[in-house]
Amino acid sequence: MTQTNPTIGHSTRAGRYIGQPTGYRAFIPAKLPPEPPIQIDGELQVRLSEADRALGRLDGSIQTLPNPDLFVYMYVRKEAVLSSQIEGTQSSLQDLLSAEAKILSSTRPLDVSEVVNYVEAMNHGLKRLPELPVSVRLIREIHGKLLDGVRGSHLTPGDLRTSQNWIGPPNCTLHDAIFVPPPPGEVHGALADLERFIHTPSTLPLLVKIGIAHAHFETIHPFLDGNGRVGRLLITFLLCEQKVLLKPVLYLSHYFKRHRAEYYERLQAVRDAGAWEEWLAFFVRGVEEVSREATDTARRILALREQHREIIANHLGRAAGNGHRVLESLYERPIVSVADVKDLIGTTYPAANTLVARMTEQGILREITGQSRNRLFRYQPYIDLFSENTRESTTRP
Repeated sequence: MTQTNPTIGHSTRAGRYIGQPTGYRAFIPAKLPPEPPIQIDGELQVRLSEADRALGRLDGSIQTLPNPDLFVYMYVRKEAVLSSQIEGTQSSLQDLLSAEAKILSSTRPLDVSEVVNYVEAMNHGLKRLPELPVSVRLIREIHGKLLDGVRGSHLTPGDLRTSQNWIGPPNCTLHDAIFVPPPPGEVHGALADLERFIHTPSTLPLLVKIGIAHAHFETIHPFLDGNGRVGRLLITFLLCEQKVLLKPVLYLSHYFKRHRAEYYERLQAVRDAGAWEEWLAFFVRGVEEVSREATDTARRILALREQHREIIANHLGRAAGNGHRVLESLYERPIVSVADVKDLIGTTYPAANTLVARMTEQGILREITGQSRNRLFRYQPYIDLFSENTRESTTRP
């Protein structure tokens, strides 16, 4: 159960519930930053120190990778899968990669399009950050990309809601919901306050500020659908904008999914009891854990690359040079055809086919279609580094 600190929390610290004309009560957020001010001591202080150290190690480990952008490529996709699974999608990382490679499959979940959209929304936001700061405008652009043509697309993608929404079990009503966000007339003002808070200089540690921003956004719930995913994207964009890391490789959806019940309880305790410090300790603990996991993944990528470079050098003879070129390309595009390899190395189709066959024999590639024509091959050992904890099936194409 969520614990709160009665010495600092009171019912209006994060806002208050206000009765509405039709009888239900909606939550009106208080202005940011919280009052009384955040107390950075005890567990929160310890967690912040550990998270800062873990972030530093992560940043250093990413710089040791031959091409950090290739790490980002897969990490964005893992985040897309996990964040979407929190909202009920069934698609795995394998499903996403297969969909992006345009592999037809009757067993792939239909909701994979939502995960593809998440990747597009993430990349759009990262591309826009140098010219457009984190703002209501950027958030709306991201939401439009996220819901374009998928479940929820009838709920005005990119537009702030003009009707009341609520959070609760299936078939609940406004009157028995777990939480009712602010009425639509309050949304614009609440988001403007959030934007001011984000960009106003402050003595608050950056991770504390980002944790407050995420919780406040989820409380506003400004869209009819997609609020959770946009709110988690907001964390990444703020980390990138503030240059916490040189590359966007810190994503908290794995942590939130693993502690889903506590995640929602902590957010609700902020609203009901002003339990900001408890939420922030939980949030910063997640930053530390995910940083350590990402650092370990970077280390394992380096080890895998060296292992496969050695295999290619020792077993491919005169084809080793082309084998190394194919290997490096697999970190950005882990599913390829023989024709792709032919175009990459500029050789004949039979020569490319022979190279792919030899890399398959050495366990670097795996054929995934089971066909004699139009075959596709997957860099399975690399994908497996990112597939842990994402409900993978390595037998599904």
